[in-house]
Amino acid sequence: MVKFHKSLYAQVILAILLGIIIGFFFPEFATRLKPLGDGFIKLVKMMIAPVIFCTIVSGIAGMQDVKKVGRVGIKAIIYFEVITTLALIIGLIVINILKPGVGMNVDPSTLDTKSVTAYVTQAKATNAVDFILHIIPDNIISALSNGDLLQILFFSVLFGIALSKIGEKAKPVLTGIKSVEAGLFAVINIIMKVAPVGAFGAMVHQYT
Repeated sequence: MVKFHKSLYAQVILAILLGIIIGFFFPEFATRLKPLGDGFIKLVKMMIAPVIFCTIVSGIAGMQDVKKVGRVGIKAIIYFEVITTLALIIGLIVINILKPGVGMNVDPSTLDTKSVTAYVTQAKATNAVDFILHIIPDNIISALSNGDLLQILFFSVLFGIALSKIGEKAKPVLTGIKSVEAGLFAVINIIMKVAPVGAFGAMVHQYT
């Protein structure tokens, strides 16, 4: 039997249960704990862009075969579409059967929608050509700093293919990227240590 202090899964489950209980019975105190959840989410978001860049570049460059990259890419797209569709179906089933959120002390009229207004306006104004042009970053540094995943993916694929074509010359760069990748996953491992605190903070605020 896995010891509790060594099981991240058990710790997260316990933190979620405690978060629900405290959020329900002590709402005023619970609102003060919201930064715990927000902080954990920011830590995770901080790692997404560099991890995607390193893993895609090292994965494509390591194949040394552009045709193989294409086949893997097509399989990845099909896998993504199938899993996404399945996730949507499961989500719809769960929403209609379990009705999450029912009974929560939330007044929709008090919600601040300013944070999503820009996205809604942009979505209405963007056509297919604008969307395609947006995928091409002005520069990769700004794409990484802004966390624009489509731009990061586009550049990562191009860079990975380019490295796969230059053979031996790519080895020093690829070795460096793999070292950075290992370091990034080490950081993620550290962040996961505080995952129970971030699930706890998120659940406490949700059930206030």
